[in-house]
Amino acid sequence: MPLSATRSKHRFTVELPVNASPKILYPYLASASGLSQWYCQDVRIDEDHRYNFIWDNQPHFAEMSSHRTNRSVRFVFLDQHKRPIVDANYLDFSIEESQLTQEVYLRVIDYSEETDDSELQDMWEGLILKLRELVGG
Repeated sequence: MPLSATRSKHRFTVELPVNASPKILYPYLASASGLSQWYCQDVRIDEDHRYNFIWDNQPHFAEMSSHRTNRSVRFVFLDQHKRPIVDANYLDFSIEESQLTQEVYLRVIDYSEETDDSELQDMWEGLILKLRELVGG
């Protein structure tokens, strides 16, 4: 989750199976309504197409910096004035599909100040469990 840009950053990656097709999964990763169902308290999009992720009633602004429909999406977090930050926190979701087994995996890269890997692992496993329940996987 985003914090100030003053502390050193940590790149955490987790990849977990999700039994849902990329077409079903992608809207939960790339749309405000989809994200607000499993990822945080609420997500809103402002008039400048910036995302406002709300945790504990606190706003955290981000821009969707890249996306490939049904494949991946990246959100780069902004400062409280909605301006870019040097070495900004980001969140990257990638949908991976095994050609051999046809299994679908969600890979998450969480780049932030949070350095406790076991805490991050638990948090993301919980979030993805919630997501799996939504998509039927």
